[in-house]
Amino acid sequence: MIQMPDLLSQHIIEELLQVKPDGILYHRESQTLEFKESFNFAGLADYYRDFAAFANNKGGFLIFGVKDRPRRELVGLTEKAKEQFDKLDPETVSGHLLELFSCKIEWENEIFQIGDLWFAVFYVYEAEVKPIICKKDEGKDNVLKNGEIYYRYGGRTQKIQFGELESIINKRIEQNNSQWLDLVQKIGKSGPQNAAILDTEKGLIEKEKSQILVVDEKLVKDIQWIRAGEFSERKGERTLKLVGEVQPMNSVEVVKRVKENRLKEYPLSFRELESEVKKAIPAIRQNELHSIIKDNNIKENKEYSSYSFRNKLQEDNYEENGIVATGTSSIYKPNTVDLIVRIYKNEYE
Repeated sequence: MIQMPDLLSQHIIEELLQVKPDGILYHRESQTLEFKESFNFAGLADYYRDFAAFANNKGGFLIFGVKDRPRRELVGLTEKAKEQFDKLDPETVSGHLLELFSCKIEWENEIFQIGDLWFAVFYVYEAEVKPIICKKDEGKDNVLKNGEIYYRYGGRTQKIQFGELESIINKRIEQNNSQWLDLVQKIGKSGPQNAAILDTEKGLIEKEKSQILVVDEKLVKDIQWIRAGEFSERKGERTLKLVGEVQPMNSVEVVKRVKENRLKEYPLSFRELESEVKKAIPAIRQNELHSIIKDNNIKENKEYSSYSFRNKLQEDNYEENGIVATGTSSIYKPNTVDLIVRIYKNEYE
């Protein structure tokens, strides 16, 4: 099983913040690394600009508590800055990002202690759908502007240039063509007469001009079907009104899968899991929670967790090769909360 690295881990942040004997950092700002001296809510629009730039390139780290000029040195967060970062609501930030940009930006945040200093870190994942475009003006002096596309060049964030934008557009066209080709090949294998399209917005499975209800064969045997205009002869019999036609699941290839059942089984996102755990253990830190999940292989145990893949290709790749795509989030069962609480009390108390 090939595991993706835990990017917000203590050892990675310590490596990024390594200093020379004279106290100057080894690492400079780059395509994937940006330093900020302090964190405050007033600067959110500026940070969002970096979010979009990282997402449009290869992803990257935004680290607070580092003085970049005149020399790169560790200063750590002030108590006020640390307190503000602690109060950051992930749902609120994600909501702002959706309002401001054309596509979803995947990100994580964490606070780390190195020696006596504290550092706040965002990690922004490379976007699957590019370019991410700003939808409205925002921030002091309109640091975010409607219609602009931001990109990470070397150690700076700026508006995207022609070459990079053309490359992104060409890649998106190629991806779209590849998806269509894959879809046509699947339809060709099953035959057009067996192919159907699941419209998740309408909640319908459509085949030509008809609407098909796809039901598991085991369930078909347990249900008495009543055609429109007919009625049940016995009261209390489990019945379902049949308007279209009913076919077993294995005779119809569904192009787009519904995630509803998985979400019912694994209803908790990481943030929701963290919130539930903190109700039982208010003192637990996010990095401790990450460590418990990683050290106990919770993400690989279907009794507790499942990957929330963004598309069918990612899921197929995982099933075939065990490769989890960068930025793939996990969802959790409610019983994961009890497991983490037990582990924490055994290891940290």
